[in-house]
Amino acid sequence: MTSFILAALVAYASATVQDPKVSPRPPMGFNNWARFECNLNETLFVKTADAMAEKGLLAAGYNHINLDDCWSELTRRSTGELHWNATLFPQGLPWLGDYLHTKGFSFGIYTNAGNMSCGLFPGSQDYEEVDAKTFESWGVDYLKVDGCHVDLQKGRSYYEEFEYRYKLWHEVLTTKLKKPFIFSQSAPAYFSPNFHLDLNNTDWYRTMDYVPRSGELARHSDDIKVYGDNPTNVFEPGGHWESMMNNYNMEIRLARYQSCGFYNDPDFLIVDWPDLSLDEKKTHFTLWSSFSAPLILSAYIPDLTKDEVEYLTNKDIIDVDQDALCEQATVVSQDGPIDVLTKNLANGDRLVTILNKGNTTKTATVPLQRLGIDPTATYRAKDLWSGKTTSVCTDFSVKLKTHQTAIYRLSAPKGKNFTVTPTGQIFNTFSLNCLTASSSHHSSASVTFETCDGSDEQVWQISSTGQVSPLSATDTVLGVDGSKIALQKMNKSNTAQKWKYGISGNLVNKDSGLVLEEDTGGKVSVKKAGIELDSQVFALPGGVKLE
Repeated sequence: MTSFILAALVAYASATVQDPKVSPRPPMGFNNWARFECNLNETLFVKTADAMAEKGLLAAGYNHINLDDCWSELTRRSTGELHWNATLFPQGLPWLGDYLHTKGFSFGIYTNAGNMSCGLFPGSQDYEEVDAKTFESWGVDYLKVDGCHVDLQKGRSYYEEFEYRYKLWHEVLTTKLKKPFIFSQSAPAYFSPNFHLDLNNTDWYRTMDYVPRSGELARHSDDIKVYGDNPTNVFEPGGHWESMMNNYNMEIRLARYQSCGFYNDPDFLIVDWPDLSLDEKKTHFTLWSSFSAPLILSAYIPDLTKDEVEYLTNKDIIDVDQDALCEQATVVSQDGPIDVLTKNLANGDRLVTILNKGNTTKTATVPLQRLGIDPTATYRAKDLWSGKTTSVCTDFSVKLKTHQTAIYRLSAPKGKNFTVTPTGQIFNTFSLNCLTASSSHHSSASVTFETCDGSDEQVWQISSTGQVSPLSATDTVLGVDGSKIALQKMNKSNTAQKWKYGISGNLVNKDSGLVLEEDTGGKVSVKKAGIELDSQVFALPGGVKLE
């Protein structure tokens, strides 16, 4: 996380990220929605809790069990309170909460920021404090607030109403209860690029700006494709891998928001879908863990296979998800089928994750220079799937079957420490085009935005002083001359060659105060900053420490 972001978070009054002990690591557990939708009842949750304990999932860290939509009566009681459906939950939700607590789980529940839930049950709009205190009396520890059917009030825009409602929930949860719940927010999903295809990304970014101050995690994009979108929950094949990749592609745009205490949430892990191969399921788990994302299972836990339980309880990969730095892996390179991601780990190791998105077997070769480390040294690389450790120098290669993902923990030679230079793509999070060095060996060379192809011209290193260099010519840096931007011969004292980066996603020139912009046709310029403009918001390599 950048020092800029740290400074910004300190300025957030009563921000949840300032109290990371509410959720010091990304939550792990179970939610019924993607697997069962409204087909929920007391027996399902009792059997789920029992099976999670018996199969070792609880011991592995999956300690939250959360009810989703459709648990309540269709109307509120005459006194205004919500009440559970007594046919579905004959012993009551307080009893279920006690049962889960006795087994060692926390108890989570769902409500909606609007006046009706997505399943058309009562929502919590204008009942926020009443419902929070009701949930507290039932023993709830974790609250998901969805965003269907939000009524606009007092002349507010759609964005403003959401902001008001989620900030109100934060105030209620932190000031009206004996202890705050873990607060899972769905607000960003209602402004994501896929939800509003006719809009720009500005309100999505603006929503992401405030959710780290109001809760512990936020759903940022589409629901993962459900098991069967029908009343009888019959499996409907097709589209599940594509859904997973869609949410992955949303997640990689948002790493700048994550820190300990707040986690970007790409939605549930879908474990027992018959049309997913074991490699695809393991890829899902590997990518979400590389992101330090919430690991919330949606599956029929009693019937999980030995192979499914084995990969879900892989301690080495769970340790990556639960790492004390809470960093989200960022993109080093994308060349079509192969994505390479990396991040720092708390003990000084470096994570390397390699995804084959393609439909054929591929061999991926990753030069160590692209990982921001000394390419002349020899390192120890532990394959977190096989558990085997090998020595690596210059680069390493891995053969990946279709939709398979490799994950390595890279350690420095004995007696040495890593010196990591943040390295990877700089890409526009609207167009997804990569900043590309062109003719970069000239003293004043051009840069453009191009389709990402994994070349060295699209992999950038960022120094501790804020100079930005392509791997294709590390003696040149991104510089500004008036309103023009180009690659220039490195001059460490030239502030026009130095940049800073913050929560807004703007890459700001330290000398001029102008920001990097992708213009029409892939042209690059610097202009005055707007408010979260599509053309001015970028993802940078992880570990950037710019002032």
